Amino acid sequence: MSRALQQADALFDLGRHEQAAALAARHLAGAPDDATALVLLARCRDRLGDAQEALTSVEHALRVAPESVSAWMLHAHVLLSLKKNGQAEDSARRAVELAPQLWASHYTLGVVLDRSARRKRRRAAYESALRAVALAPEESDAHVLLGVTAHHTGNHRVAQQAYETALRLNPDNGAAHNNLSLLHLRRRWLRPGSWTRAAEGFVQAAALDLDDHHARHNLENMAWGTLLGSRWVAFAGTVTVSLGSARLRAGAAGTDALVTHLVCAAVLIGGWGGWLWWQTRRVPPHLRRPLLLVSRGSRPVVGMALAVALLIVHAAVALVLWRSALFSALAIPLVFFALVISVAGRTTLQQQAPKQ
Repeated sequence: MSRALQQADALFDLGRHEQAAALAARHLAGAPDDATALVLLARCRDRLGDAQEALTSVEHALRVAPESVSAWMLHAHVLLSLKKNGQAEDSARRAVELAPQLWASHYTLGVVLDRSARRKRRRAAYESALRAVALAPEESDAHVLLGVTAHHTGNHRVAQQAYETALRLNPDNGAAHNNLSLLHLRRRWLRPGSWTRAAEGFVQAAALDLDDHHARHNLENMAWGTLLGSRWVAFAGTVTVSLGSARLRAGAAGTDALVTHLVCAAVLIGGWGGWLWWQTRRVPPHLRRPLLLVSRGSRPVVGMALAVALLIVHAAVALVLWRSALFSALAIPLVFFALVISVAGRTTLQQQAPKQ
């Protein structure tokens, strides 16, 4: 390997993909059929988001070196990113044929098969992941794939064990942190503390890989879900105050009026006080800043916060302006607005979900 190609390989490992691609291209100007350089250039192009150029380079490499296992594995990966799953599977299987004892070839096939929605193929992906783990039990990525495929086939116990093994092997594996947190989040209503562990895992995953948007998106979903839950507290306060205002306008006076005001105030203070107490126990101090930072940059979260805030303000002011039937009637459009925002927020978050 030439010195320029060695430097390009080192730059790629450092994440400096543009510089690595430039050096690899410079080397290829003098040696256009160097398969190793072509594969490296394809890897750089793929990381830079130019899948079509990556495909051109790796296919050139395969014409020059049709027995190159690394080229076949990369070919499968690039085809998968272009949604050519059938061709990607053919390439992955070719890599397994050429290197049946190489864990990475089985790993590649497992990744490709796992993208299928068909249960039979996902079961085959799980078997490929098992083979990868058997060949390289020290590779954390193999265990992550085993966890993913087990999760997709409904075996959550195996998935959790696989992610935990991956983290023992490599505590800085962001994918393992993220995926294990998804399992914790799934169990949040069944196991106390699962929501908090999920948030901690997402924060850790986001900190480990700033270019991986999955953990950030999951945190955004958690912040939005928290506000969505607070919507019911706001609805309860709005209904209570609306009924109390109607009773006051109907002629309640003296003790009846005082009791009505006290009941409405108790519902508002008790409801929001209880919700805030629960959130302070649920979200420890070290998680509050990351969640706040994610929330500030998320339109669905900000929109939901605005809708809930309007309901809170309306309920509080309605206790003072109870004589105004027009002001009390604002409760209906505000509730409708909150419902619309919740549906729109869910749709937006689904559309913004990063690709696998």
